[in-house]
Amino acid sequence: MDLNYAPEDLAFRDTVRAWIEASLPKDLQHKVLNHKRLKREDYVRWHRIVYQQGWVAPNWPVEHGGTGWSKVQQHIWEEECACAGTPPILAFGVNMVGPVIIAFGNEAQKRHYLPRILSCEDWWCQGYSEPGSGSDLASLKTRAERDGDHYIINGQKTWTTLAQHADMMFCLVRTDSGARKQEGISFLLMDMKTPGITVRPIITLDEDHEVNEVFFDNVRVPVQNLVGDEHRGWTYAKYLLGHERTNIAAVGRSKRELVFIKRLASRMHKGGRPLIDDPVYAQKVAALEIDLMALEVTVLRVIYQEAKQRAPGPEASMLKVKGTEIQQRLTELMVEAAGPMALPFDTAYLEGDAEHSIAGDDDSAPLLPYYFNYRKTSDRKSTRLHSSHEWISRMPSSA
Repeated sequence: MDLNYAPEDLAFRDTVRAWIEASLPKDLQHKVLNHKRLKREDYVRWHRIVYQQGWVAPNWPVEHGGTGWSKVQQHIWEEECACAGTPPILAFGVNMVGPVIIAFGNEAQKRHYLPRILSCEDWWCQGYSEPGSGSDLASLKTRAERDGDHYIINGQKTWTTLAQHADMMFCLVRTDSGARKQEGISFLLMDMKTPGITVRPIITLDEDHEVNEVFFDNVRVPVQNLVGDEHRGWTYAKYLLGHERTNIAAVGRSKRELVFIKRLASRMHKGGRPLIDDPVYAQKVAALEIDLMALEVTVLRVIYQEAKQRAPGPEASMLKVKGTEIQQRLTELMVEAAGPMALPFDTAYLEGDAEHSIAGDDDSAPLLPYYFNYRKTSDRKSTRLHSSHEWISRMPSSA
């Protein structure tokens, strides 16, 4: 198994780097590299720049707007974007609901929704988790009852990321309460402006509004918004999870943050010398860098398997867990390096309303909120999503 890039892939990487350098707005790059909070318009602006280049959906078939890139080239694109400090292309539309519509949607749904996903005319959110239905996602209770050419939706979703910005939601609902729980679920597309939908913020420990509760009170959704067959939503949910593999490891972002840590630790001092020269701290950084290199090799192994049209083995699930652990260790080392300079909570600086932090250390100011935000990648995502992914993978294919 040769994990080195071929000459044509190295040439592709040079092309991508040059385009990002020429196209990425410096104000967006500054926000990302300095751990400031991104606004809705920041995500949309970068998405539309990439859309104009025709690169926004590398994993889609060419006939639907994909690039025709190889798996290796897709990986190079993702890594170069992360290393350069681009805002992410939000996964909910391009990487999640888009492939489901391509695979299982009808022609009318493809004609209507796919172009709007590509252009970011529609911002999507995911309606999966519910109170009491996280790891055991199939126990969801949100009901969809047929009423002529509509479904009537009642229930609640929680931890719904960026739903406050969303135009549309793809949602798992229970359409048959008498069937085995995996068989009574359907996959619906909902307009978030429909009467009866209420979005309430969940303010996390870093005082950010990223996740939400969403309530449905007699919400009428047209039957034409059903994707695929009724009661087959569990199959489509499994298919959707199959599309979050290598990029879930966030190797490119972790490599970027490792560079930041080394720079920060080089200017922070302990015992009269740079912190990066402290043997204990340097050992932590070195151990993290070794683990990150091992994770990168594992990502390349998964890509190699995919390129050979082979289903990835357990390493695909390992990427989710190890990637999360490494991201958290990075934030821990950041806060350790910043020390008390990370303590002032400067909302104005985080939101981009102030040019410099009140404590006078712009590198350190965002690090404690950044650390708190990444606590939930294990407490919520790694635990809930990994458990859900493993639980789904053990279900029979007919489930």
